[in-house]
Amino acid sequence: MQDAQDVHPVCGDIYAKVFMNETGLQIFKAFRGERKADTSNIVRHRIIDDFLRQALSVHSNLCLVIIGAGFDSRAYRLEGGIWVELDEPPVITYKNGRLPASACVNELHRIPISFSTDSLADKLSSFSNQSPVVVIIEGVFMYLEQPAISLLLRTLRQIFPQHQLICDLMTRNFFEKYSRSLYKTIEAMGTSFKTVADRPEEIFIKNGYSCTETISIVERAVEFGKIKIPRLILKNFLRVLAKGYSIYVFTSK
Repeated sequence: MQDAQDVHPVCGDIYAKVFMNETGLQIFKAFRGERKADTSNIVRHRIIDDFLRQALSVHSNLCLVIIGAGFDSRAYRLEGGIWVELDEPPVITYKNGRLPASACVNELHRIPISFSTDSLADKLSSFSNQSPVVVIIEGVFMYLEQPAISLLLRTLRQIFPQHQLICDLMTRNFFEKYSRSLYKTIEAMGTSFKTVADRPEEIFIKNGYSCTETISIVERAVEFGKIKIPRLILKNFLRVLAKGYSIYVFTSK
């Protein structure tokens, strides 16, 4: 929301303010000291935006499945595609009340799912004949245990044998060096990271994916002028910062 109000926005998500309310603003106060993390979230979202824009320019009928969609507004901001958003029922209900799916110029399906009890395969079964497919899972994997990640990946490959998966992953070194302060704030909200690995991509490779691209979130933040670090120093002396938190693109084998 704040980025969209900036003179030179990175994402320009004009719909973010639609979802904000007083409760959200109160929660956000706890994170106002986490400027670098806030910047990373904005840049992370822009990287995925750019990837999807490029994919849609090639396949206007692309099926885009967003798991844990939250208040994602890409279906309204990007041109083309068949959009499928899944999240917990209260999130979907609130979202429909603020920005109805019927107001979207693209084809948009919102599916309520209780992730702890409902079957993801059942919820997505009616879209299994779609091709090509890109699955977007943003800001989610660090909150899942490894068995849950493996089950999710196997389920996706069962539903969509051929698809791309784009997500953000953080290494253990990055977490230890740069995310401790943010993590304390997250813990105070009643949640915690479940999976932080030395090589977070390995669980995807073990479950039938190949990694086709990685994009450093911090390097892109420097390119956008949102983090003031000389590129030479970042790449040669701050390698954990440069490469420890990235967007990954995987392709199912």
